[in-house]
Amino acid sequence: MAVIQKGAISFGLVYIPVSLYTATQDSDIAFNQLHKTDKSRIRYKKVCAHCGKEVKPEDIVRGFQYAKDQYVVITDEEIEKIKTEKDRTITILSFTSLSEISPVYYDRAYYVVPQKGGGKALELLRRAMLKTNRAALGKTVFGNTEKMLVIIPREDGMLIQTLLYSEEVKDIPVEYERPKVTDAELDMAEKLINGMEEPFLPEKYKNEFQEKLKALIDGKIAGKTVEKPKEEKPGKIIDLMEALKASVKSAGAKKPAAKSGGRKTVKVKKEA
Repeated sequence: MAVIQKGAISFGLVYIPVSLYTATQDSDIAFNQLHKTDKSRIRYKKVCAHCGKEVKPEDIVRGFQYAKDQYVVITDEEIEKIKTEKDRTITILSFTSLSEISPVYYDRAYYVVPQKGGGKALELLRRAMLKTNRAALGKTVFGNTEKMLVIIPREDGMLIQTLLYSEEVKDIPVEYERPKVTDAELDMAEKLINGMEEPFLPEKYKNEFQEKLKALIDGKIAGKTVEKPKEEKPGKIIDLMEALKASVKSAGAKKPAAKSGGRKTVKVKKEA
């Protein structure tokens, strides 16, 4: 796995050299665009608006338009030249509880790995943050953009999640009515939630639609026709309380009975 960025975490007067690695990857099936009539690949060419000729990647530069048809060229070398050591450093600004950060602000995730000489300081920071149940808010420059970020301590290491700025987050597009709910309805909803509670095991969940898509592709390659699968339609329950009661009953039937003896289940303390 390639290093995305090398730098350091600045924690007061403590300087921790670290490397960042991407924590996620795209596993979606990729499709190509084809010409409908002969099934040939559709290819995109970058063409100069002035001379009409195709332009190679090595002949393309970055430009900023400051007036109509007037551009100033900015190179990667010039951007790197104006960066200071502070810009390259992940500066911790404050500490907070993760519950204070709305998930809508989360952008991309990175693993934090110490560079040579930074292991003990990073481990100290991780353990102290776990003990105080805190995450760290900070900022750094990625490429030519300054990003806000949150450093999250975990049992198996440290994670950095870049954050969106407030101006990048949209307001709720439509105001909607919040009808009143009865105590009985709320109690039944709580029972349903408790009945469906279980630890988060990411390996348990599979991309089932991707499997269907792969089967569709394999079938098409083999010359099979696409058939719509039969679906079980849920019964129509108009009354909200009746729907909740049926759901609680269904959740209770699906949940395995607790086994006596054996290994005890340890509940993970939730983020405050």
